[in-house]
Amino acid sequence: MNLNNIKPASGSKRKSKRVGRGESSGWGKFSGRGNNGQKARSGASLHPAFEGGQTPYFRRIPKKGFSNHPFKDIFSEVNLVSIEERFSEGETVNKESLIAKGIVRRRSLKVKILGRGELTKKLTVVADKFSKSAQEKIEAAKGKAELT
Repeated sequence: MNLNNIKPASGSKRKSKRVGRGESSGWGKFSGRGNNGQKARSGASLHPAFEGGQTPYFRRIPKKGFSNHPFKDIFSEVNLVSIEERFSEGETVNKESLIAKGIVRRRSLKVKILGRGELTKKLTVVADKFSKSAQEKIEAAKGKAELT
């Protein structure tokens, strides 16, 4: 087999529909575009919400209420099991060390420590938020849970 004799699988390539080639072709005169109108013209492309010049639905309905979504705090969640695996006795666990070890990926997010897994090492954990069980497990292992 050479590059000069490779062919696509039979039936995988279709010939393009050639419109406007006479009435007997079945795609003559208006070429499948209907009998005039905005979409019959060349270059016509309308966005999905276009309603023919009528005020669109989204602009007709009243706007009210408030969303707190833009101001919501988004956390990168870290379980104790991953801290137990990657840190040794007496180390300080903070956002920078978590990023360096590949546990947290996005520097822009806040860090929350969750309590899944056991902690046997004495660590100083510095984070933006702790779950109640995570804080208890860190303190039970003689470590410190500090908020930033």
